[in-house]
Amino acid sequence: MPSQPNLYTTDESFVAENDALLEAVRHLIEQAPSDPALAFDTLPTYLPDTGAGERELLPDLAALVLGGAHRLDNELSFAHMDPPTPWLTWAMTFWNARLNQNLLHPATAPMARKIEERTVAWLAPFFGMDGGHMVPGSTVANLTALWAARELRGVNEVVAPDTAHVSVEKSARLLGLRFRPLPTDGQGRLLPDAVAGLDRACLVLVAGATSTGVIDPLHLAGSAAWTHVDAAWAGPLRLSKKYAGTLDGIELADSVAVSAHKWLFQPKESALVFFRDAAMAHSALSFGGPYLAAPNIGLLGSHGATAVPLFATLLAWGRDGLASRLDTCMAAAEKFAAFVEEDPRLELLGHPETGVVVWRPRNKTVDQLSAALPVGLASKTTVAGTQWLRCVAANPSADVDAIIDAIQTVI
Repeated sequence: MPSQPNLYTTDESFVAENDALLEAVRHLIEQAPSDPALAFDTLPTYLPDTGAGERELLPDLAALVLGGAHRLDNELSFAHMDPPTPWLTWAMTFWNARLNQNLLHPATAPMARKIEERTVAWLAPFFGMDGGHMVPGSTVANLTALWAARELRGVNEVVAPDTAHVSVEKSARLLGLRFRPLPTDGQGRLLPDAVAGLDRACLVLVAGATSTGVIDPLHLAGSAAWTHVDAAWAGPLRLSKKYAGTLDGIELADSVAVSAHKWLFQPKESALVFFRDAAMAHSALSFGGPYLAAPNIGLLGSHGATAVPLFATLLAWGRDGLASRLDTCMAAAEKFAAFVEEDPRLELLGHPETGVVVWRPRNKTVDQLSAALPVGLASKTTVAGTQWLRCVAANPSADVDAIIDAIQTVI
């Protein structure tokens, strides 16, 4: 009988090339990669038959990906709810990519599953919740919470402020639930007197509105068949001893969404959905299958080890380390708001509750001033039909004095 050929070969693309990996790290550390030999606009519009090679392509990829991005740790980066990430998360993300674990299957990710469980257990009590799980973002967290509300409490309607994140209405429509927007004040905060008829409703309260950062009256939690708090932005303030009280009342909710890739300083895509009774919620959201060794909980099937960078950050910084960075951001917003309030050429919408400062010029249009400002210093938003500029203190390295100087140069 003829011998069978040996089909085993080693694909070098799956074996660590130490020098190339070190070069990739060097490019990561560099602040200004050189211009690419191959500009993006000259790339083919079709997939080439012949590849350029991993090692050969690294310098061009560094210039395209790293050089073409805005640095969120720039001293003038003050425009969005997107923070810089600590270097420890870069390393953990690097490790995650190497392992490519899938938490859907316990056998493929035994430690990663434990890490997520422990991370959730650390954070849930700050919100009065007893558990939950990680999701790619608060859009999925909001959908998951409303799904649990429908399954467990039979809600047929979602009631939310008219300034709620678009994901809330999206989720209601996907779940076949009516969506009822409620009126808000001039800063986008829910008007309590408008809240009524909640016997079969899920009331969504927002802790940190996207445009203005304001917090809805959280004492309303518990007044509906189910209360969900979308704390995507401001939720982490519960870990600050100085600002935790800002979110008092959140512990009365049935579920809470928090974006880790906002004020927990994590890489995208990383968020959490917490439940007051996680066992009950998870039981309503669990599915089995002949290929599953454990129940599949929630919306996702395959699920990466996104808890690893968050776990590492929390373990490295502790609560105090995280709180100090949040407090720094809040202080930056206060300082910037004070500048706006004192300058007669500028107008402040309102005192910043959660690190979001909404302002505009009195002697120029918002578009005119925005075009003159450095990229990444301010974003534009519309509040009650009027256009404003928005600055968000998501960057602990922001230099408020340099930001003020940049504004005074063009105002």
